[in-house]
Amino acid sequence: MKQLRLLPTILVKYGLRAAHGIFSLIFKVKDQKITFASYRSNELKDNLYYVSEEFKEKHPSYNRVYLLRKFDSSTIGKMKYLIHLLKSCFHIATSRYFIIDDYYFPIYVIKPRKQAEIIQLWHSSGALKKFGLSTVGKPFGPSSQYLKHVSIHGNYSKAYVSSREVIPYFAEAFGMEKEKIKPLGVPRTDYFYMEDLIEHARERLYKWYPSLFNKKLILYAPTFRGKSHYQDNFELPFDTAAMESAIGKEYALLVHLHPYMKSELNYEENSFVYNIEEGFTIQELLGVTDILITDYSTVFFDYSLLNRPIIFYSNDLEDYKNERDFYYDYEALIPGPIISNTDALINIIQNNDFKSHDIENFANRFFDYQDGFATQRIVSDILQKTK
Repeated sequence: MKQLRLLPTILVKYGLRAAHGIFSLIFKVKDQKITFASYRSNELKDNLYYVSEEFKEKHPSYNRVYLLRKFDSSTIGKMKYLIHLLKSCFHIATSRYFIIDDYYFPIYVIKPRKQAEIIQLWHSSGALKKFGLSTVGKPFGPSSQYLKHVSIHGNYSKAYVSSREVIPYFAEAFGMEKEKIKPLGVPRTDYFYMEDLIEHARERLYKWYPSLFNKKLILYAPTFRGKSHYQDNFELPFDTAAMESAIGKEYALLVHLHPYMKSELNYEENSFVYNIEEGFTIQELLGVTDILITDYSTVFFDYSLLNRPIIFYSNDLEDYKNERDFYYDYEALIPGPIISNTDALINIIQNNDFKSHDIENFANRFFDYQDGFATQRIVSDILQKTK
C-alpha cells in the first residue's frame, strides 16, 4: 500500500532523471550561466534576490535564469508544476551554478554533472526547528519509504549558514560533509545595515497606512504549521480587542504570515491590527518594527541583529515538540520572555519587561559576521575568488 502511494513520486523521479540525462547528452554546461530556483515564491526575494543583485552588479557577464513558482496542489496546478520541473531539469543540466533556498525535488533525483555546482542558500538563519533528515520518524518528517526513492537534500556542492555554531545541525539535516557548509552569513540580513532602505520602507508603510504614523509597531510573524504547502484558516492566538483596549493608543499590530500560509486571516477587524499581505518583505517589516512577537519561526534570529525586544508566544509548545522538535532546548535558548496568553502579552508590553540584555549575546552566538557583507562573501566564495 505504501509503495502504491509513492508510485506517482517514483514515476516523476524517473521521468525527471531521464529528462536531465537527455539534456546532459545534448547540451553543454554553460560556464557563464547561473540559475536561481525556488518554490517558496513566484517572485525573486530574500537570499536569492541579494545574490542575484550581486551577480548583476559585479559579474554582469553571467546569464541569470530564474525558476520561481509556488506549488499549486490543484490538478491543473500539479500539471503545470510538472512542466516546470521538466524545464528545471534543462537548467540544472546546463547551468554552471544552480542556486536554491529550500527543498527542491529535481535535484534529489538526478545525477549532477561534474562541471555543475548545486548551492543551497537555506531560507532561515541559525538553527531551531529540526528539518530535513533530522525529522525522520517525526510526523513532520519524511518516511523511510520515501527516502528509499528520493535522496532529500542530496547533491549539494556547498551550503551557506550564519555561524559555525549551526554547522553540525545542517550537516545532519542535509546528510552533508561539514567542510562543504560555510558560515559566511545570510544574504538577506545585509538589509539591516542599509539604513536608507529601512527609512524608505518606513515612509512607504506610512504612505500605505497613514494611521500608523507616530505609532510604535509590533510585528507578529508566526511559523508555518503543517506538512503540505498550505495552512488554512489561521487564527490569531491572542485577543486583539483586549490588546487594542490596553495599548492601542501607543501601538499597532502588524501581522505577516509565512509564505506557505494562505492569505485568509481570521481576526476581528479593528484599527489596531494590520494584515500585511503584500508590498513589503519580511526584512522590511523587521527593519521598521519596535517589538517582534513570534513562536518557533527562525525570523527572530534575523531580528536579533537589530537588538530589539522579542516576545515568544508559544501556546502549543509541547505539541510542536512532538510533531517536529528542536535542535536546542527551546526555553533555554530564546532571547526573550515566553508566554501563552493575552494578559501576559499585554503586561510585558506595558511594563517593557523584556530580557533585551540577552539579545546581543544571542546574535553574537549565531552570526559570525555582523557587517552587511554576507552576500559579497558568498558570491566571492561561489566563484572561488577567496579561500
